[in-house]
Amino acid sequence: MPKVGEVYKDCLKQVSDVNLFSGDVRNLICAHLNYKSQIDVIIKSDEEFADFAGFSEKFARFLNGEPVEYITNKTTFLNYELYVDNRVLIPRMETQELIAYISENIFDYFDPRNYLVVADIGTGSGCIALALKMLFKNWLVSASDISKDALEVAKKNFETYGLPIRTYQGNGVEPFIENKMALDIIVSNPPYIIDKSRVQDSVKGYEPESALYLDKDRSVYENIFKNYKKVKKGPLLICLEIDDNITDYLRDLMNKYLDKFEFRFVKDLNGFDRFLIIFIE
Repeated sequence: MPKVGEVYKDCLKQVSDVNLFSGDVRNLICAHLNYKSQIDVIIKSDEEFADFAGFSEKFARFLNGEPVEYITNKTTFLNYELYVDNRVLIPRMETQELIAYISENIFDYFDPRNYLVVADIGTGSGCIALALKMLFKNWLVSASDISKDALEVAKKNFETYGLPIRTYQGNGVEPFIENKMALDIIVSNPPYIIDKSRVQDSVKGYEPESALYLDKDRSVYENIFKNYKKVKKGPLLICLEIDDNITDYLRDLMNKYLDKFEFRFVKDLNGFDRFLIIFIE
């Protein structure tokens, strides 16, 4: 049986040849050996590597381009460990930035101590709804997705943390209209990619296309803008994750459907327009 340090060094050599990340190797080893921290890979380097054959199968999947999060069924979002598989997108750093923006600026729009009614549309793994409910206990958070499979993943994550988040299957705002809900906040990270050449091979090969690529004939953005009046009871805050090359498209949609609104495009840490924040009186 090889030692942990020997396996780690051999893995590093292999990933360096194919431009994969050493941090992902440590995550894979930690998940397989039930280590709590990546530093354990170093500290326990002289221990025997348990079930090396099983790990080798996982590592082969990783070398083939499969994201480590799908192999381990784990990812971290704002320090919360979430279950993920190939039915949902892997949560990104930019979406964490959206949660940070909301938490830092919510006082500009509402008193967050109130029982605000919040809809996370296109919830996927449930990361947005989960993070908002953890941050704002009083908020009445619901989550929807057009995909039944995605909702199963989201429910699993909500149940892990014991969160009372209702889930609805359906497109855009429609489930909330059907349930006669009046919303204060809409948050969504919908499909927004239009230039597939910018997408990494590992994303193209493994993550669900329906959650990646913008179909302007079935746009979640347009669905929200077109139907917002049916769920609006008073002031409404809409927080959307976007791609930097669809800002003109979004301006056209806002001008077409929205009344008495203020908006701003917010840049991410890399300097790209990544969020659209809309407030409707």
